[in-house]
Amino acid sequence: MKSEKRGLSVWQLTMLALGTVVGGSFFLGSSIAIRAAGPSVLLAYIIGGVLVYFILSALSEMTVANPVSGSFRTYTEQAFGRGAGFTVGWVYWTGLVLAMSSEATAVSILVRGWFPELPMALLGMGIIVSVTLLNLLGAERLSKLESGLAAFKLLAIAAFIVIAACIIAGIGTVGSTGAVGLNVLRDQNWIPGGIRGIAGSMLMVMFTYAGFEVLGLAASDIANPAVTIPKAIGYTIFLLVGLYLAAITVLFLLIPPSLVSEQISPFVSALSLYGLGWTGIVMNIVLVSAILSTMLASVFGLGRMLRSLAEEGHTPAWMRDRTDLPYRGILVSGGAMLLALGLGLLLPQGVYLFLVSSGGFSLLFAYCLIMASHYRLRKQHGGPLTQRAGMRGFPYTSWFSIGSLIAVLASMPLIPGQGGGLVAGIMFVVLFVSVYSLGSRFRKPAVESSRQRILQNHSVSSLGSGYAQAEMSEEWSEGENKD
Repeated sequence: MKSEKRGLSVWQLTMLALGTVVGGSFFLGSSIAIRAAGPSVLLAYIIGGVLVYFILSALSEMTVANPVSGSFRTYTEQAFGRGAGFTVGWVYWTGLVLAMSSEATAVSILVRGWFPELPMALLGMGIIVSVTLLNLLGAERLSKLESGLAAFKLLAIAAFIVIAACIIAGIGTVGSTGAVGLNVLRDQNWIPGGIRGIAGSMLMVMFTYAGFEVLGLAASDIANPAVTIPKAIGYTIFLLVGLYLAAITVLFLLIPPSLVSEQISPFVSALSLYGLGWTGIVMNIVLVSAILSTMLASVFGLGRMLRSLAEEGHTPAWMRDRTDLPYRGILVSGGAMLLALGLGLLLPQGVYLFLVSSGGFSLLFAYCLIMASHYRLRKQHGGPLTQRAGMRGFPYTSWFSIGSLIAVLASMPLIPGQGGGLVAGIMFVVLFVSVYSLGSRFRKPAVESSRQRILQNHSVSSLGSGYAQAEMSEEWSEGENKD
């Protein structure tokens, strides 16, 4: 357990975040956004990058002030009460389990292309069991593996940018293609889907950015959160947005959006036009490593989210871990992914987009509550939650972010297949609100009174151990009165 207490470094935390974010949703799923918006998807990626910056800034401010393993789930509970914390925690956990089971299916399809005799179900189960067991090694060891996988993915994107730049400049092109570049865009409609296309592409764009919240969930595994988290966030934003925008820009200078297929990575399609068809094999290797990396980091976050829910009494008592590493949370999350995988294999082919979009809803729902919780806690605290200035542009950036995220959720039906994900996401919210409401009727009053007495002993000025404990106690009391 000593390795757990040393804490993750800035570089390890950055690689863990990038390992979660850069996955199959970018290498393959970005084709859905490109088909919907054409070259104007660049605007969607810029808007998405701005939103990620504001969300991470808010999460960073709350995490530095109160570094707890529950991260945004705990902050939501502090701001809006136990019911809200219960709901966002379970909606996030459920959505991410579904999304990762779909990623396991995607990896199985890719691996089966090399070993066609292996059954899909067996491959998927093996992948989920493997990423679950690897998470039991602990944060320190997992971060080393994640650093290697994340570096491999980033190098793959950088290599594509370099190769594309050479082709655009006419260096090393096959045949008489010559220099390309703006010639590809000359006869193209830059905004083929109009505002509707940009709005419809935003869910997949945000999903390609999704996963950065692991920075907050890793708070309990960081030795010095006040220094490490802000630096890791800065590196994550710079690398992520910079590489995404560069890769998508050169992509549009190589291939018209009309030739992009949702069944093939747009990067493979682009390079194949210029005699580099062998890149399909390389890209499949990158895709497999990228998705496995995303699954590893996601199970890391799932285990810690489940531990946070268990510590607050939002799960059966047997799910509470007594060690620094959330063994039970990791194992339960892995088991749930196996169940979701079985469900995915039984449903039609369109289930992949459904699972991804329902997972996307859960993540965006969590991001909305991150911004809303940060807004309310700052209002209650009367200023920034840390000694630093806090999130820039507050409260206007909070309003912009919340409004934009709600707009993205509302635009989900604009892309075929995403409407079902929106309905499923709303059903998750209703389900867990109902479960909490029913459970609160049978909650023991003595347990709640004891919890409130403990919390009332903490001062609001004690930011290091919880800047909003008094407000949380008040919210819980109000919730009990309403019950």
